[in-house]
Amino acid sequence: MIYLDYQATTPLAPEARAAMLRWLEGPGEGDGFANPSSTHKGGRAAAAAVEVARDQVAALMPKGGRVFFTSGATEALNWALLRGAEILPGGVAGLSIEHAASLQCLERLHATVLPVDSDGVALPPDAALLPENGIVATMLVNNEVGTIQPVAEYAAAAHAKNSLLLCDAVQGYGRVAIPEGADLIAISAHKIHGPKGIGALWIRDGIDLPPLMFGGAQEQGMRSGTVSPALCAGFGAAAALAAERLDEDAAHVERLWSLARDMLPEWTINGAVDARYQGNLNIRREGVNVLRLMSDARNIAFSLGSACGSGSGKVSHVLRAMGVSEADARASIRLGWGRYTSEQELRDGLTAIRDAARLQGVN
Repeated sequence: MIYLDYQATTPLAPEARAAMLRWLEGPGEGDGFANPSSTHKGGRAAAAAVEVARDQVAALMPKGGRVFFTSGATEALNWALLRGAEILPGGVAGLSIEHAASLQCLERLHATVLPVDSDGVALPPDAALLPENGIVATMLVNNEVGTIQPVAEYAAAAHAKNSLLLCDAVQGYGRVAIPEGADLIAISAHKIHGPKGIGALWIRDGIDLPPLMFGGAQEQGMRSGTVSPALCAGFGAAAALAAERLDEDAAHVERLWSLARDMLPEWTINGAVDARYQGNLNIRREGVNVLRLMSDARNIAFSLGSACGSGSGKVSHVLRAMGVSEADARASIRLGWGRYTSEQELRDGLTAIRDAARLQGVN
């Protein structure tokens, strides 16, 4: 299989796997299985590993905040929005193209929907649409079309109305610099070659966000439940590797982007070309049946949109918010690549997709 679905998840980095193994060892192999809340030697060692990972993850975040580990970005976003709304009664607003983890919370909170333009980029902030003493949700990189949002501009506008800015940085963390100004930031390990089942919420110093769950004093009383040293260590190692390879990974992704553009000139790009993370290519082609395309190119892993919503049969809410017609949205595919995608793999994958389109009579 040629894997071109990096927005759904990324391959586990060997370094992350190696970092996790010690903390999965059982009796007779070491003390890595200990509970980090235990006060004995094994527990203290596990707790120290969690803190090392916390520092590694925080190194890619703005200064002046604290990382709290969660089960993933979905939990982090739910925590920020649902508990944040309890202490900030002024209301909530969020972009129409937010991930479902944010969008469904926004709907539950009767939030104001903030529009985007036809390129999938948020319109300049309108003070009349932003809450006073509330929360504004603005993602960094859109998961479906890869467009980069004006987070700093929205943060300034939110602060002018005494509101907080929540940033879903899942698709940008470790790849795109996170602008200053965000007050709450949600991230996920498995989007940066770390393990699934762990994410984090970064909370700016001075913000007193209530816990989402109760039952223990873990994560400084902010997130009950036994912390997994293995998952934390894997996340930390992945973050450290992303920081180390930031320029190298960016250059590689840019080369792959140029290759894909050259090989698929007949396809129309959905979303901005410039204000975009170049590891995401969302494209459409009139006359293409994308379900048949996936069947005919079955050895190529790509998607029809967000992995969290692709099984619903619904048209992408992101493309529709951009003004893309239903027919064009249904003729769109998303290709994603990254660190472990070779140029030859991409060539072979795109050739298979082009060949599959020709089988439908689309040249």
